[in-house]
Amino acid sequence: MTAASPGMADVVVVGGGIGGLGSALALARAGRRVRVLEQASAFGEVGAGLQMAPNATRILRAWGLLDEVVHRGVLPRRLVMRDAVDGRELSHLDLTEAADRYGAPYVVIHRSDLHTILVEACRAAGVDLVTGTEVVEVVNGVDRAVAVSARRRDHGRLVLAADGSNSLLRTRLVNDEPVSSAYVAYRGAVPIEQIADTADLALDDVVFYVGPYCHLVQYPLRRGEIFNQVAVFRSPRALAGVPDWGTPDELDAAFAGTCEKVRSALPNLWRDRWWRMYDREPIGTWADRRLALTGDAAHPMLQYLAQGACQALEDADCLAGLVTKYGGQHSTGQLGVGNDVDWDAALRDYVELRTLRTARVQRSARDWGDLWHCDGLFRAVRNALLRDRDPADYRHIDWLYGA
Repeated sequence: MTAASPGMADVVVVGGGIGGLGSALALARAGRRVRVLEQASAFGEVGAGLQMAPNATRILRAWGLLDEVVHRGVLPRRLVMRDAVDGRELSHLDLTEAADRYGAPYVVIHRSDLHTILVEACRAAGVDLVTGTEVVEVVNGVDRAVAVSARRRDHGRLVLAADGSNSLLRTRLVNDEPVSSAYVAYRGAVPIEQIADTADLALDDVVFYVGPYCHLVQYPLRRGEIFNQVAVFRSPRALAGVPDWGTPDELDAAFAGTCEKVRSALPNLWRDRWWRMYDREPIGTWADRRLALTGDAAHPMLQYLAQGACQALEDADCLAGLVTKYGGQHSTGQLGVGNDVDWDAALRDYVELRTLRTARVQRSARDWGDLWHCDGLFRAVRNALLRDRDPADYRHIDWLYGA
C-alpha cells in the first residue's frame, strides 16, 4: 500500500462535515470499514448554532453521543414565536412536553461542538480520517468506485458524496443549479457578558421574531455561556439581479421597521460575513451504481425548519441500517469488507425512503419561510391563527419530529 494507492474500504465518504462524519460513524458502527476524505487541512466547522430536534437526538442517543451533546449544548425550555414588528408572542411549543411526546429532547449546540463530538466518535470507531484531499472525480463501476484526487486514489465498494450544497459529485448524477431565495443570513455568537443588556432576553428559550420579509432567531449556546443570534432578510438587490447583495446597509434597512428588541440585536451580529440562502429542487436520483449522495449534497434546504443537520443524520442512520439489513457474514462470523453486502438493494431502499422524506422537508421549509415573512393582510391572518393555536397541538410537527 502507498499514499497514492491506499487500501480498499467499504465506504469512502467525500466530505468531513456533519453529514459526512455522521454517515462515517453510523457505517463504522454497522461494522463497515470507512474512510473520510476532507479537502481542508484539518477537520473543523464554521458558523454558529444548530438546533437538533428530537428526530435527530434520538439518533445521537442510539450512537451513544446524546449525553455529550447535551453537556456541551443547552436544553431550551420553549420554542417561542413573536411578531418582529410589535414584539408580541404569537405561539410557543413546550419542549419538555415535546421531549416526552417524541422520546428525545430538543437541544441547541454550537456547530463546531457537534462537529468535534463526531470527529472524536469517528476516531474511536476506527474511521480513517484523511485531510488535505480534494476529490475531483469518481470513477464509478458496477461493484466499486474510486475517489480520485491529485495525490491518491481511494477505492471503495461505495463512494458517498457528502460534499455539501455545492457538491461537485452531485453533478455526476444530475444537472441542476442552486436556487436563490434572495434571502441572506447574518450570524453572531458572542459571549453572554458582551451583551450590554440581558434583562429582556429569554436565556432559556429559542425565540423567533418573524416580520415582513425578515426574521431574527435568538438562543443560548455552551451551557448558556454564549448567546447566538441569526438575522435573515430578503435582499432588494438580489431581486434586482445586482451581484453585490445582502450587504450590511441592506441588513439595517430590512429591520428598520421592527421593534426595539429586534433592532438592538443587530450590533451583536458579525458584519464582515454573511450567508446567502440557497436550496435546490428535490430530486429522486441519489445513486448511480456505486456513487451515492447524502446530506446537503442530496437535499440542500432552506433553514426555516432547522432540519439541515437533522436530515443528514437521518440519512446516515437509514443507510447504515440498510447496510446491516442487506449485509452478510463470512464463515468466521466477522463482518467482511464490503463484498458481503448487497449494495444495490441497500442503495435502492435508501433512495426510496430518503428522497420522499427529504423532499417533503425541503418543500415545507420553503412554505415555512413564506409564513414567517408575510406582510399586510396575510400577516394579520397569520398572527390571529397563531394566537388561537393550542400550545398542545402537535398536528403540524408530528410528521417531522416523530418520524
